[in-house]
Amino acid sequence: MTEIRALLFDLDGTLLDTDPLHAGVFQRLFAERGQVIDRAFYDDRIHGRLNADIFGEFFPGEDAQAMSEAKEAAFREKLGQQAPPMPGLPALLARADRSGWPVAVVTNAPRANAQAMLAAIGLSDRFDAVIIGEECRSGKPDPEPYSEAMRRLGVPAAACLAFEDSRSGIASAKAAGARVVALRSTLDDAALRAAGADHVIQDFNDTALRDLLECREGVTE
Repeated sequence: MTEIRALLFDLDGTLLDTDPLHAGVFQRLFAERGQVIDRAFYDDRIHGRLNADIFGEFFPGEDAQAMSEAKEAAFREKLGQQAPPMPGLPALLARADRSGWPVAVVTNAPRANAQAMLAAIGLSDRFDAVIIGEECRSGKPDPEPYSEAMRRLGVPAAACLAFEDSRSGIASAKAAGARVVALRSTLDDAALRAAGADHVIQDFNDTALRDLLECREGVTE
């Protein structure tokens, strides 16, 4: 890895802990259609995927776009107007400022959700780019969303540190060439490392992240 020159962030489960909200909405949606799912099913089969892929797999006879819109509207209602950011996030963004690192959000969430979540944590205008998976040619796990973020920021892949929490997100960032730090907001260490994460942390206050940043800041290899 070369010197760190940019930070790329997933949104759901990375900038704020939203997976309990998403899981609850999906559980209700599935129950309305006669299917009972639990949190383990959400974590294993739904977490981090595009709605079009989820609904196409489990409800192939229904209108995936309509289901997606209804699901995300329910999520935004549950989210509300205020939510706490992931612990340590404000300090990490302040460090990025001091170091001159541009920052981007790279998410499979619809743009309306991304805007709602960033507003809820008070960071609507904080990022240099917000890349939406469904607005790219392909969403995560395809590398396109992360590659687009790198293009927008003008930073080569090897100099980007990506923060993720899902298997599809890790696969996307790795395929784009970034080094990946995974948060165990939903999955455990073993699952995150099996998905390809280079480092695993609890949140942005984790001393392992501090050590990584201090080790890699100003380093060229």
